[in-house]
Amino acid sequence: MSHAKGVDNGDIHAIAWECFEEATEVAKKLKLYGAGQDLLSDAFSGNVRGLGPGVAELEFTERTSEPMVAFMMDKTEPGAFNLPIYKMFADPFNTAGLVIDPACHAGFVFEVWDIMEHKKVFLNCPEEMYDLLALIGAKSRYVIKRVYPKPGGKLPETEAVAVVSTEKLFQIAGTYVGKDDPVALVRSQSGLPALGEVLEPFSLGHLVSGWMRGSHNGPLMPCSFETAHPTRFDGPPRVTAAGFQIGFGSMVGPADLFKDPAYDRTRQRVLEITDYMRAHGPFEPHRLPMEDMEYTTLPHVMKRLGDRFVPAE
Repeated sequence: MSHAKGVDNGDIHAIAWECFEEATEVAKKLKLYGAGQDLLSDAFSGNVRGLGPGVAELEFTERTSEPMVAFMMDKTEPGAFNLPIYKMFADPFNTAGLVIDPACHAGFVFEVWDIMEHKKVFLNCPEEMYDLLALIGAKSRYVIKRVYPKPGGKLPETEAVAVVSTEKLFQIAGTYVGKDDPVALVRSQSGLPALGEVLEPFSLGHLVSGWMRGSHNGPLMPCSFETAHPTRFDGPPRVTAAGFQIGFGSMVGPADLFKDPAYDRTRQRVLEITDYMRAHGPFEPHRLPMEDMEYTTLPHVMKRLGDRFVPAE
């Protein structure tokens, strides 16, 4: 939605919540599986945050031209955005503008959340790039929330240029109720990475957590809108990219940015990685490590076997 009421506005969040509720009622009448599983509360308290749905909001002053991409992932977690967002705004091998565009050359500021301890830290890049990588490489705990321009640059330093939904359902519900299916909004061009630089990180098909029962690692497949239907072992995880031009608050689009044969080789590589990972069955690294299985059915198995464990010689 586009509006002029700012982020975290109660009226806007109420509209979103009512849409979720009404769609859930229709889904229940149709006996659709998992209807309403992401709505973890019956009481709307003025803000969607903490109630289940992921939230990504940007507030900014429109430039002469305002391109923006809405990335939408399925079958994975917010940390799946760490690698691509890093590459967009901090990796000169991905974003040529960091080297040759004076408006980008100073770098960007990353807001990173510790989603376990509910803390955040701001890191300047390229100066603190190694510190940033030390955190966001642990994608199940440290997640890029926002990216800001550097002070004194072409864009206002207080206006985020990228934002990721960082809500994790299991933390809210206390048990596994489905994957988080994160989204991100990324602005581009004119002092920011070009559109091609924003899309380029997804040509890798990098490994992310989620997939079947939220318990497996697998490659992220960039796909068109009509092929965003993960069915093989409920996957592999997918990402779509909806391109918009923002003009006077209106969103012109969307353009289906991954509906491009240039990503066919990425998709083929993802399928080959899928075959390889699936061959591991219930073994790591296809299955997530024990510390990431805390909210699945695995703890119930361990509890049932608890009395049968005896000291080893």
